[in-house]
Formats: sequence, structure tokens, C-alpha cells
Amino acid sequence: DHPGDPHSNVFIGRCWAHLNNTPFRKYKHYNHEGGIATPLIAHWPAGIKSRGDTWIESPTHLIDIMATCVDLAQATYPRTFKNHGITPMQGQSLRPLLTGVGKFPDRALFWEHEGNAAIRVGDYNLVREGLAGDWELFDLKADRTEQSDLSSQRPKDASELEARWSRCAHDAGVLPKPNPNNHPKPGTKNPKSRKSNK
Repeated sequence: DHPGDPHSNVFIGRCWAHLNNTPFRKYKHYNHEGGIATPLIAHWPAGIKSRGDTWIESPTHLIDIMATCVDLAQATYPRTFKNHGITPMQGQSLRPLLTGVGKFPDRALFWEHEGNAAIRVGDYNLVREGLAGDWELFDLKADRTEQSDLSSQRPKDASELEARWSRCAHDAGVLPKPNPNNHPKPGTKNPKSRKSNK
């Protein structure tokens, strides 16, 4: 294998993945800070006025990129495509953060990736590793590296956040999980799609 080649399966492995994200916990694939905290560098000379080396610490999400593009282009996000309804846009424009004009509303952020899950509301992040993992609660303002699980000290907060994550997961179609036995295996034909020779 040649790393970087389009056909390569080479990856850095767990040990280097942890090291690359020091001091954060975990790495890409997980919903701990090491897996989801990513810097964004924005360049927009016409809209971003020089404010020195400004760090914006408001939590944002990948879903905000589409909302920002639609807003800055003064476009309208469609409700249908080829007469089929499409998923409504989920994010919110980063314009207020980029320009310093207007308010960027607080909101809950949700994640799910291959059974790993998280919800962040304010400074609190509730995280689960895998479908069968326990939920852990962290105060990211006091503990950005997620070392002190507060779920046993704040069980009511953890339970409320878990219920909120579950509602969002149902709304987004993440839950209930599809049954893999209901789908044909790759390379096999779906019997219902076969044409009859009669």
C-alpha cells in the first residue's frame, strides 16, 4: 500500500489517532471531543472585517455550513427536488459569528455515528460510546478534555439530555435502527424486483 493513494486502506491506527488529538479524548469516529472538535478557518474578505486574531468559541456544527452558504448567497433552500420532498435544512447561518453583527442563537447539537452518540446543550455534553455504552456527562467549560464524568452526580440532567437525544434521533430517522435482516446482502438480487417470465 502507498499511503495517500486513492486505493490505499492505510490508516494511522488507534494509538496515533489518540496522540493526534491530544489532549482530547478519543478520535474521529467517536463523539467525544477528540472525535468532533475541529477548528474552522473562515476566509471572506468582503464580509469578515479585521478583528485581529479572533477566536470564536461558540460551538457550531457541519450542518451550519449549508445554512451559511444559503444565507450569504441570498438563496432559498428548496422544499422539493423533482417533485419529492427533501429534508429541511438543519443548521443556522454562521454570519453573526463571522461578521460580529447580530446574534447566533444557542441551540442543542446532536451527533450519532455508528452507535456512538452525543448531545451538547450549553456547556454540558452527554456522550455514549457504542450502542451498549453508558452515557457520560461532562461540563466542557470546566473539563474540556472529558476526564470527570458527572452522570452519577447529576443524574436528572443526564436523564433529561438522554431523553432529548432520543427524541432528536427519532425525528432524524436514526432510531429505530433498521433491521439488517430486512435488506438483501450485497451482490444478491431482491426477489421482489425480479420480473416474472409468465
